[in-house]
Amino acid sequence: MAEEQQPVSEPPIPDDEDEFEDDDEDEDFEEEEESPVTEKIKVQNQLLRLTTSNVSVPLRVHDVFIKGNNKTKEALIEAEVEILKSVTSLQELVEAAGIAKDRLRRLEIFDSANITLNPGPPELPGTANVVIEVVENQNPLTGSIGVFSKPEARSSSLEGSLKLKNMFGYGDIWDGSFTYGWDQMSEVSAGVYLPRFKKLVTPTMARVSLLTEDWLKLSSYKERSLGLSLGLISSEKHHLAYNLTWRTLTDSSQMSSSSVRRQLGHGLLSALKYTFKIDRRDSPVRPTRGYAFVSTSQIGGLVPDYRSLHFFRQELDLRCAIPLGFSCAALNLGIASGVVIPWGRGFLERPSSLPDRFFLGGSSSPVCNLGGPTSLLGFKPRGVGPAESRRETSEKSYDENSNTSGVDFIGGDLAVTAFADLSFDLPLRVLRESGIHAHAFACTGSLNKLTESAFQDFSFSKFRNSFRSSAGFGIILPTKLFRMEVNYCYILKQHEHDLGKTGLQFSFSSPL
Repeated sequence: MAEEQQPVSEPPIPDDEDEFEDDDEDEDFEEEEESPVTEKIKVQNQLLRLTTSNVSVPLRVHDVFIKGNNKTKEALIEAEVEILKSVTSLQELVEAAGIAKDRLRRLEIFDSANITLNPGPPELPGTANVVIEVVENQNPLTGSIGVFSKPEARSSSLEGSLKLKNMFGYGDIWDGSFTYGWDQMSEVSAGVYLPRFKKLVTPTMARVSLLTEDWLKLSSYKERSLGLSLGLISSEKHHLAYNLTWRTLTDSSQMSSSSVRRQLGHGLLSALKYTFKIDRRDSPVRPTRGYAFVSTSQIGGLVPDYRSLHFFRQELDLRCAIPLGFSCAALNLGIASGVVIPWGRGFLERPSSLPDRFFLGGSSSPVCNLGGPTSLLGFKPRGVGPAESRRETSEKSYDENSNTSGVDFIGGDLAVTAFADLSFDLPLRVLRESGIHAHAFACTGSLNKLTESAFQDFSFSKFRNSFRSSAGFGIILPTKLFRMEVNYCYILKQHEHDLGKTGLQFSFSSPL
């Protein structure tokens, strides 16, 4: 006989008050059981959802707390993170916190800087407190030394620097540096850098330098300069500086050309220099995408002195890097130009200042040197352009540095350079992991004289025929101390007195 099935009864429904009491007890129990780590993860996940959503969450900063600044003035840090106090939403706060952290890193006086966002006081909803915790440099004294090649130098030089950071707590950086070249070029300088000076919102820099350059072999003169440089405005795109330099040109060989001889003696350089720079490349030493543009304007003759050098100098440099999509290959293209002319009464008949003219040549990479027309691979530094026969004397000079080429390279007033560089990875994995890569290049340049009425004979055909060119290939070996290039250069075109030579060229530059 089949058993009689009992109807299934539903569970009793508790009273509303009992249910709420049980729920409250369960929630309290869960909150007690929840660890701080779990709570932190929940807050981070919620913050991530809010910052990535398209809905703007109103929020403002109530207070900023700074920790860890044992030596650094609190006012300096507050000025660098001022952007945090102007936000109106959570998304803006997160973005501003990233910008503020980057600004603190650029001061170069902290080993680390962390920014934490906390909720504001309970009685002020929609607010947040920002906690900035910094770790100051354990070793404020740093130094560096290396062997590098510069486009304006005849050979590699030994360079060293010593920096003392944040000595007075204002983010001040005191440094001294030296350069000694095997071509008898030397420079000693000392300076100070202040990220904030009183009410100025841009960094301030002052530097004193003593420079000696020996150009007897190529241009029959030596230059000795004692100068003071003041950085007035410095930002991401704009730089304005004032230079005051006492310059002396001498010729111990007494064989200089007439153009060089007329400029021997003392000169006073008082000039303002403005630089506008945009660099959107992914790397300054091996760019694979992006573009860069630099414009430099300089006007000299700001002191009412008869020895003051009156001139206007303008340089333009445009670069672009195009990725090719294989073997990390990229095509870099660049074109640069510059012009220098004297100003004042009868400026077209007067010569421009010799050290301020343009000189082409050298072994420095045109890809890395952003700023104006200088590099021309395959040619010696100052080994291109207008040349003038040196003076002939009845007595033989026994100076080992005297000019033996028969001409003085006197530079030009109008310079134009262009290059194309194809860089690519090598097939071996060990080379790729070390950053060693190869490149093929072609470059060309022109240098012409415009002053002393030379512009009257200047024409487009003469300008076109004034170009020199070279091509080649090489290997680039980057290290932590320096960046070395070994290039084979083939001279495609040169003029009568140019110092160009087909063969190997070595170059050393900063690893950046």
